[in-house]
Amino acid sequence: METQEPATRELLAPARWRSAAAVLRAGFVARASLRALSRAADLVFPPACLACRQATQTHGSLCAACWSKLRFIERPFCERLGVPFPIDLGNEGLLSPEAVANPPVYARARAVAHFEDGPVRDLLHRLKYGDRMELAKPLGAWMARAGTELLVDADLIVPVPLHRGRLFARRFNQSQALAQAISAACGVPTDPLGLARVRPTQSQTSLTASQRAINVQGAFKVKSDMAARIEGRAIVLVDDVMTSGSTVNAASRALLRAKAARVDVLVFARVV
Repeated sequence: METQEPATRELLAPARWRSAAAVLRAGFVARASLRALSRAADLVFPPACLACRQATQTHGSLCAACWSKLRFIERPFCERLGVPFPIDLGNEGLLSPEAVANPPVYARARAVAHFEDGPVRDLLHRLKYGDRMELAKPLGAWMARAGTELLVDADLIVPVPLHRGRLFARRFNQSQALAQAISAACGVPTDPLGLARVRPTQSQTSLTASQRAINVQGAFKVKSDMAARIEGRAIVLVDDVMTSGSTVNAASRALLRAKAARVDVLVFARVV
């Protein structure tokens, strides 16, 4: 019997095989095109450190020098507040004296790193004040990893909202940008309208812990038309930085008043 040419064999093959082959070829072509575009983009916009802009091997990463300056928050830490213990006490589930003496409204808090001068402060300030929206994606991915145990049980991600006046002036909410990035990384939906900031507050930067608590008292509310989105849900509340915890505490209280089943807190950095 004569051996059939490859082209003839393809024509005689069942239609579903030809369709599958076409899909595979299209996939290979698409991947090759994406690789070519990526190489072209690297020539025009070479990969650079997110913090200091020194050259790196890949986009969305830190250089070795900046990476070494990050102080990640890892266990052992207080299971309630997420603050690290200075030594490993050998037991999981321990609470810090602060968590026992003055427990927060929220259930658990987690953070990626210490908030201090260096790459962490630079990254957050560039996102918040420098319109560097592209930073939200890598920061959110780090937050998704740090908050895995919160997100696995979550129904909804809610960003800490800005008052409409500040939102108008800044043009975007950095907490919402981070929440969207976290949602993309873990698959938990986010709702930027679930919680509202119903009155303006002054900047917390120069206030004491007690002044911060007073400043945000009654600042947050779940409006009646949004209550159904919150009731019975396990919420992960997202913000960029936690200092005294007064802001996330006030926001968590508003969510719990709207009958949220539980509120956990996830931030990129916290003051320790």
